[in-house]
Amino acid sequence: MTGHRDVHEELGARLRAAADAHEPDRARILARVERGMAEPEGARRPSRQPQVLGWARVVGATAAVAGMLAVGGYAAASALKDDEPAQQSVAVTPTPEPSAERSSRAPIPPDPTPTSRPDTPTASPPRTVEPPEPAVTPPADAGVEDGPLWSDGSVDPHSNDFWAQSNVTVKTDKQLTSLKVELRIKQTGGVTSTGAWRSLPEDDFVQTVGERDGFVVYTWVLKPDRTVPAGEFVFAGQYDHDRGGRDARGDRYAATARADGRQLGVTGDFGSQDTDNGDS
Repeated sequence: MTGHRDVHEELGARLRAAADAHEPDRARILARVERGMAEPEGARRPSRQPQVLGWARVVGATAAVAGMLAVGGYAAASALKDDEPAQQSVAVTPTPEPSAERSSRAPIPPDPTPTSRPDTPTASPPRTVEPPEPAVTPPADAGVEDGPLWSDGSVDPHSNDFWAQSNVTVKTDKQLTSLKVELRIKQTGGVTSTGAWRSLPEDDFVQTVGERDGFVVYTWVLKPDRTVPAGEFVFAGQYDHDRGGRDARGDRYAATARADGRQLGVTGDFGSQDTDNGDS
């Protein structure tokens, strides 16, 4: 194996030396070109066949030289091949996929889930504040009871330091052919309606909420083609307020109704009610 390598090394060395020592005879080549150009046209081109043969000889010589150089180059490359260091392969670690923990993008926050207040009746969703119905005006001497109509105002015991519900209870011994109920919550700070409901069918009433004279006013009006049967019913307004126990003594309610062709009216307040610590 060593002798074979020595022969290749010697052959490679000789080929490199021969290639380095070879220099084309530029003067001789130029002289031949000048002589060819100086000859008369007839002398230079006596016939087409000799010219073709001359070019054929040139092409053949050129091909032979090229072949010899190719063989020599191949031999040199073969001789030098054993001297080249073996190529080394480099393992490339693939780019890892970005993980959620390493991503620069902030995680998408979860959708907040609203929580309902415990033990509170289902209320109508808050509506756009509308001008309230004209004020319900029972007789000046009206109290909490008028004939078959009776009323009461109270703050729901589930009210807390941020939210409250005021209830107007109406009781009648007769069928009512008309009914208007008004709940007035005094603006004591941060009072904002969050909804309203009534124990009678929703489709039987037109409900509005608005602000008037320093009060948030809830109004329920029985539609003309509806009636209210004898019984006891609740009309409730819900609202946020400033933190802390809220004094409800400035709140008012009023109701007018008609039964057996007679006009009835009641009114009252929440003077004995207070939402402090959720107690009534």
